[in-house]
Amino acid sequence: MGYLEDKVIAVTGAGRGIGRSIALDAAKAGAKIVVADYGVTMDGSEPSSAVADEVVAEIKALGGDAVAAASDVGTMTGGGAVVEAAMDTFGRIDGAVCVAGILRERMLFNMSEEEFDSVVNVHLKGTFTIYKSAAAIMRKQEGGGSLIGFTSGVWALGSVAQANYAAAKGGIVSLTYSAAVGLERYGVRANAIAPVARTRMSENVPMELAENGDPEDISPMAVYLLSDNAAHITGQVYSVVGRKIAVWSQPKEIRAMYNDERWTPETIDEKLMATVKFERLPFLDMVDEMKRAAAAKESPNA
Repeated sequence: MGYLEDKVIAVTGAGRGIGRSIALDAAKAGAKIVVADYGVTMDGSEPSSAVADEVVAEIKALGGDAVAAASDVGTMTGGGAVVEAAMDTFGRIDGAVCVAGILRERMLFNMSEEEFDSVVNVHLKGTFTIYKSAAAIMRKQEGGGSLIGFTSGVWALGSVAQANYAAAKGGIVSLTYSAAVGLERYGVRANAIAPVARTRMSENVPMELAENGDPEDISPMAVYLLSDNAAHITGQVYSVVGRKIAVWSQPKEIRAMYNDERWTPETIDEKLMATVKFERLPFLDMVDEMKRAAAAKESPNA
C-alpha cells in the first residue's frame, strides 16, 4: 500500500517545478491526481494546457491515474473546475495543494494596479477558490481532507521588490489559519508550506541564498501532510529547503504596556521605548548585507 493509496489529490501549478514534483510523488504514493495547470508564463500570459497534459502522461507512464485540468484558478469558475474534475473522474477529493503562482516584480512606488491585482489574484484568490470548492465536499465526506497552501518566508519578512507577492503569501497564511480553525470540526485540516527551491520563480532572486534546494526536496512534505499519518496536524506553516524542515512560530503578542488613562502621543513617547520597544524586521538586515556586498562588488548572501 502506498502512502496515499486510493486518495484523490488535486495539485495546482502542477505542470512545472514544485507542483509537478508533488503531483508525481503523490502518484507514486498511490494517489489519483488532478494535474491543474493553466500553463502560463511567469507573468501570467500565454495560457496552454500542454504542460498539464505532459505531467498526466508521465503519471500514466508510471502506472498511475491522472487527469488534466487547465483552468484559471484565479476565478471561482476555474477553481471550481479543478475540484469538479476530481469528482467527475474519481468521485471524491481527499487533498488539494495550491502551488500555482506568477511574479511581477516592481518596487512598490512603481507597481501598477494590474501588477498588484494579477499576482494577488493567482496566488491568494487562486488558493481561496480551491480551498472553498474542495472544503465544501471534504466536510461532507468520510475521512475529511487535507488542504495545503504554498507561502514564502516573505509572508512574515517582507520583500524589497515583490510587495504584491509578499501580500499574497501573507494572505495565504491567514487564509490557511482560518481554514484550519473553521474546518477542524469536519475533519478537514489546512497547513502551509514555505519552500525554497530552484524553480522558474526563484531564478531572479537578486542574491545567493545560504540555503537552497530542488523541487524534489519539497514534495515529500506535501505527501506527508496529505496522508492520514498527518491527520492530527493543522494550522501550521513549515519551511522546507534542501534537507531542512522547520516549523514557524504562531504569531502572538510578546510585550505590552498599560496606562491608567487614555493614551496620548506624549505618554506613548514617554513609555514605549522603555517597555514595548519594537521588533526589527529581519529582512532589513538582509538589505544591509546587499548594500555592503554591492559596495564591495560581491554577491550578497541571504
